[in-house]
Amino acid sequence: MAIEDNTKLTVTVSRETDMALRAYLGAQGMRKGDLSKFIEEAIRWRMFDRNVQTVKERSAHIAPDALQAVIDEACASVRGEMWPAPANALK
Repeated sequence: MAIEDNTKLTVTVSRETDMALRAYLGAQGMRKGDLSKFIEEAIRWRMFDRNVQTVKERSAHIAPDALQAVIDEACASVRGEMWPAPANALK
């Protein structure tokens, strides 16, 4: 990621969290600049997790077999777009 693509944030956490995080990062061999990378990764994972939970809640009323059929159909469609069968392929 280029430096001009970054945004500076001010983050406030408890002293206990700060000390625990820095101890953890230090034990992992991470350096000063790695704190920003760690926070960015944590944010991305949290957003991903929330999106997954939203999808699970939204599809909770759908029967598992019906949901799997929709997933299989979507996967087949994407695979067909990414890797179209050759014109001379045997059927």
